[in-house]
Amino acid sequence: MLTKPRDPAKSLNTTIYTRKRRKRMSPLMLIGLSIPIILALIAGTVFIQTFIASHAAAADPNPNCTLLVPANPLTAQGLATPYQLVATDPAQGPCNEANIAQSAFVQADIIDPATGQITTYNPLVIDQGTQPAVAPTVPTLPARAVVGIWFGFNGDTIKILKNNAKTGGKATTKTRRSQVRLGGNMANGNCVNGVANSPFGQFAYCNAPAFFTAANRAIQAGNLTVPAIGMAKDGQACPTTRDFSLVDMDQADNVQTQYLVNANGQTAQNTAANKAQLANATVIANPSDNALLTAFVAPALGCQSWTVPDIADNNNMVATFATDELQAAAHQQAPVALVPANDPMVLNNGNQDLNKVNAYRRGANQKPAASLNAASGTTYCQNLVNINPTRLQLDMQIFQALPSPDGGATANNMFTFLANRLSASLGADGLNCVGLLKIQNPITLTTDANGVVTAATINQPNGNNGNGQNPVPTPTTPANQGGNNGGVTQAVQGTAKFNLEANERSVGVQLNITYPNHPDQAVNVQVRTDSCTGKVIFTQREDLDDNGANNADTVINNVQGVTLPGNWFFTVADTKMQNATVGCGSVVANGNGQTATATLGTVLPVPANGGNGVPAVSAQGNATFNLDTMEHSVEIMQNVTYTQRPNEAVNIQVRTNSCTGNVIFNHREDLNAQGMNDDDTNINGVQGTALPTNWFFAVVDPQTPNANGQPTLIGCGAITASGTMGTATLAPIQ
Repeated sequence: MLTKPRDPAKSLNTTIYTRKRRKRMSPLMLIGLSIPIILALIAGTVFIQTFIASHAAAADPNPNCTLLVPANPLTAQGLATPYQLVATDPAQGPCNEANIAQSAFVQADIIDPATGQITTYNPLVIDQGTQPAVAPTVPTLPARAVVGIWFGFNGDTIKILKNNAKTGGKATTKTRRSQVRLGGNMANGNCVNGVANSPFGQFAYCNAPAFFTAANRAIQAGNLTVPAIGMAKDGQACPTTRDFSLVDMDQADNVQTQYLVNANGQTAQNTAANKAQLANATVIANPSDNALLTAFVAPALGCQSWTVPDIADNNNMVATFATDELQAAAHQQAPVALVPANDPMVLNNGNQDLNKVNAYRRGANQKPAASLNAASGTTYCQNLVNINPTRLQLDMQIFQALPSPDGGATANNMFTFLANRLSASLGADGLNCVGLLKIQNPITLTTDANGVVTAATINQPNGNNGNGQNPVPTPTTPANQGGNNGGVTQAVQGTAKFNLEANERSVGVQLNITYPNHPDQAVNVQVRTDSCTGKVIFTQREDLDDNGANNADTVINNVQGVTLPGNWFFTVADTKMQNATVGCGSVVANGNGQTATATLGTVLPVPANGGNGVPAVSAQGNATFNLDTMEHSVEIMQNVTYTQRPNEAVNIQVRTNSCTGNVIFNHREDLNAQGMNDDDTNINGVQGTALPTNWFFAVVDPQTPNANGQPTLIGCGAITASGTMGTATLAPIQ
């Protein structure tokens, strides 16, 4: 599966940013389409253009290349010695670094064990037998520095071998093959390319486990602080490389390294000094999930990736593969995406291989799996289907306003690019989630005559509901009337957080809103009662910046009571449209009722007794699930708080497919004087050897009927299952 060729003309899934492992677009193909492939790594400043080498007359560049690793690669001199690119099988044609379809990239991170601080350095790759355009600078490393090296490749399969020849010399095919160390170590480098006779494909590493061990030790000792990931514009946590809203069919592959290429096809490190010396050089890069996050998705969502000094480039701050993984390990909340057993890069001759899974994970600071079941592709797919489409739809308007990361080669904007990428990941040629979960692909793509994706529709990702029916599609264009949009246009995105100061009789409001395509304009932020069109009890004018964003703080005065009202709605009005409402969200209280959040576009149904569809206070807490396969039972260890009902009762439930799905377990639990319950209970008669992946943990208030006369749902969370264990965290119902 790693080397299976595909015809790009028959697939929407092949781009320089999606799965490059299979047959990808060659430079000649790009010429034939007359598409100038320009990849903006930093919008408006740095561009990557496809470099067409003089030997690109071959219609199908050799997709399999080898990197000859210099002696002592973990030393300062080894880092400064260029790696040499050569064809693995010369009969398939040459390999040239300047050909973007064959380019290989190297990234090294260095940790000082004395201080715990991390720096980075990008070793150079040149064609075998050539000289660099500018010789790399030898770095100065701290005493006892621990170095980790990671490799990325734009072709199908890269092999890394020890270079026994002198720099710039020729190594014979026989010599190169004799040096392969797929499953073990390479002299002085601790390099891993895969397992015996089965390389990963586009990924390899040297000494990565030792580097991560040193970094984790520094974190535990307090010498290295991992930055928080922060909150995104959409009100969600900023994504990481282990977030199911970002990952695709082969997460944690490739690096952010870039090189300069001159007119002769010679390469140099991409530094400010070299760019000044090579004024007309072209930038080439390794389109990776990491670069997609740090250069595109994170900036689009107002997030900042962890950056460290590049010691080859005057300590310019950059993100790296290693820092991405360390930050994800520290801060990604459940469910956490780790390389699954059905990732094409860890398959061995098409079969799942636990040793290869763990060899890959060790290179990415990921916990090894105890079994193939612990690395279940089915569980991974279920999380991907549950999370990725939902957030992609949430961020649709943000991404629609931005160019495609591949310069328009396969999609007309960032949203359609990401939808195309997700569709490929879920499909039969990706992780085959559609087959594993027995669902239709939730992404429907529309293309133009050139095969460029111009629109995408996302179907609600609840999976097959057990009766052979698929979820009802939800279009990704903004709703204008009716439905759950409160009867108003939903064009503004973001959140507002409310904090009641009962003693001051005031409510602090923290805004984080974006009105796409409306830069430097004023809006009115408002609070209304009972609905999106109800009575305005607060209004304030706010100016948007040149990105159409505002993150100001404001205060609502003269608010009575010890909890926030349960019937508030947060709205945004366009001052240039006669104050028409362009965004609305229910204000949903949390915890003790003194804080609340409103997410624009999320409008809860208004029940007959008024309010915003949920009590002013929602249930909080979590639950752990443990399947006993011998007893056919599941133990639930819950920790639930619902301050609205001290010394009263709630019902805890397990539902299937969604928070409003079928109830398969219902149990009454008494709350204490603080509104808490931490009892254990059991679900009996559970068959199978693993927890179902479609369960949801819910809490309902039996004393508060909803509009249908049923107990009101006050908290719900998907149960993230891995084998016989599972966890769920309650969230307010929105």
